[in-house]
Amino acid sequence: MTFAVPNTLKKYPFIKLLLPLIAGIILQWYLQLAFSLIFFIPGLIIVALSVFIFLPVEKRFSLRWLHGIFIMLLIATFGCVITYIKDIRHQKEWVGNYYQPSNLILITLEEPLIEKTNSYKAEASVNAIESNNKWINTRGKILVYFQKDDAVKTFTYGTQLLINKPLQPITNSGNPGAFDYKRYCLFQDITHQVYLKVNEYAPLKDKNTNWLKQTLYSVQHATINRLQRFISGNKEQGVAEALLIGYRNDLDKDLVQAYSNTGVVHIIAISGLHIGMIYALMLFVLRPLKRYRWTKWFNAITILFVLWGFTLVAGAVPSILRSAVMFTFIVIGQAIDRKTNIYNTLAASAFCMLAYNPFMLWDVGFLLSYAAVISIVAFVQPIYNWLYFKNKILDKVWAAASVTLAAQILTIPVVIFYFHQFPRYFLITNLLVVPLSALILYGEIFLLCISFIGSVASVAGNALNALIWFMNSFIEYMNTLPFAVWNNLEISIPETWLLYGLIIMLCLWLLRKSSKALLASLAILMVFIVSISFKTIQHNQQQKLIVYNVPKQSAIDIIQGQDYYFIGDSVLLEDGFLKNFHLKPARILYHVVSASDSTVQYTPDNILHVENTSVLMLDNFFKNPSRQNKVSVDVIILCKNPKLQIAQLRMNFDFKELVFDSSNPLWKIEQWKKDCDSLHLRFHSVPQQGAFVMDM
Repeated sequence: MTFAVPNTLKKYPFIKLLLPLIAGIILQWYLQLAFSLIFFIPGLIIVALSVFIFLPVEKRFSLRWLHGIFIMLLIATFGCVITYIKDIRHQKEWVGNYYQPSNLILITLEEPLIEKTNSYKAEASVNAIESNNKWINTRGKILVYFQKDDAVKTFTYGTQLLINKPLQPITNSGNPGAFDYKRYCLFQDITHQVYLKVNEYAPLKDKNTNWLKQTLYSVQHATINRLQRFISGNKEQGVAEALLIGYRNDLDKDLVQAYSNTGVVHIIAISGLHIGMIYALMLFVLRPLKRYRWTKWFNAITILFVLWGFTLVAGAVPSILRSAVMFTFIVIGQAIDRKTNIYNTLAASAFCMLAYNPFMLWDVGFLLSYAAVISIVAFVQPIYNWLYFKNKILDKVWAAASVTLAAQILTIPVVIFYFHQFPRYFLITNLLVVPLSALILYGEIFLLCISFIGSVASVAGNALNALIWFMNSFIEYMNTLPFAVWNNLEISIPETWLLYGLIIMLCLWLLRKSSKALLASLAILMVFIVSISFKTIQHNQQQKLIVYNVPKQSAIDIIQGQDYYFIGDSVLLEDGFLKNFHLKPARILYHVVSASDSTVQYTPDNILHVENTSVLMLDNFFKNPSRQNKVSVDVIILCKNPKLQIAQLRMNFDFKELVFDSSNPLWKIEQWKKDCDSLHLRFHSVPQQGAFVMDM
């Protein structure tokens, strides 16, 4: 049995180019090298190459390995350059270089409005800023939230607005283990946000649109309208829209979580699977023309037109863009009668995508997409060869299972690192849902084609509605089964790489019977176990106080070892979005579970005593008493906008630090901060500085 991964990089030139490109991108992002230094390095390399060329022939031959190193350094430098240039903050016209809170701003909505619970949201580009009665052209994007009003509903893509409201920089919550939302927005050129009330903006008559984007939004809008017309049920409509064009705004959040927990979230997160389905459909449709020689390029152009049209309508997300680029290489290679190597094709597509946008390297969809495809290519045949079935139906089932199993091998570390969970029933759910989703996708395409025939389209819509309902019901049922998902998994970046090393060495041992690979896997496993054990010891000894940054909520965790004791608003006890988004990441990071018994003790004065630390919580029920002696505490947490003066508080309590949590209004916190500055008191504003974390 042979192992599919190549033994050498000589046959795969794009892999040799891709590795230094990735190294350069990572180097530039984390070190933030100056532009002058980045351009100084290629100059040195060019000088070194010039010297190398004039060396005697025998010297050049003996030092020929230097030529490869110089090329690698040039590619790495190229990675640094594109990363520097792609960062909107380094561009001369970036809005942040000119903006002042008093400026009048001209913005253009870059997408249709998305309705939220209490507002409308849209991404907008900042076209110009008025400063000293002069308009300055700018670049960059902001997130705009509109107060709900009938006039706002008329805003569409391309609507231009004049606004006179201070922009707020996008910041992270600062909660331990939380998603890096600031970096996520920055990678999309978004650095600020603003909330606009009715009287804080003025729409202009003229629109600023791009014909291609306008066409794509129009096609997307028309597609959604047709799906909603013929498919009933909110959940079914949301899945139909996500499956066909990647529109996720109508998806039910609980349903999305169920898809994630059962290992089939890729069905509703538009990905390479969908491009593969479209590619297979096009091959089937164009098969009758294959007999004619003149149709070779016609078929290739038709397939590429359909694939890229689908990619653009679906939003050109990295996971599907990767597949579109890869299939482009494959289709062109077939058209010119050139056999393509899948590894080189994957590397070439990754190189092109990262050269276009280096920040895709941090996109989890991008990583999972490549990991899944490489895993399938490398391992599907060896896994399929494990079992042999004479029965054709069983053989087809096993072939599908082999693909599902193979895809998991190299995606497991990424899934655990980013999502902290692993679906145990992924094989069962994928065996049913993947072919069913293909049937639904083809059915949706058929529905769009015959949507002008109302009676036939209604029948097709009802059939699709039944199929989607069945698929959703199956997923929700599987999600309710015991042990459906292995939760609260947490590994660091080094441990992720150790896990990859372990997987690769084990595969080499199993497929090549390599004793060296077995010894290497045992050594890696030992290091991995030591790392996990060391973290476990640290977790057992930890004592922390965390005041979370949850908008308009009060949330505190007292961590003792691997237990936590929660104090805060009851809404955060529910297993909903607020808890999962704001609190759960920290509890996974510190590997804690809710304590059945706690050593936290309360005094009659509502003071919490944990080990050697005392914490006083003051809320809106607090009445400042008159005391003869000051009460000593380590930390005072102010929540729910208590009516007190900092000076009076200091007269009654002796404390080291004040903490203002997110349940207090910002205007009140600003008053408290001024009082603290005048009294030389230490303070921490959670909504402005992020979560407060203290070792006890």
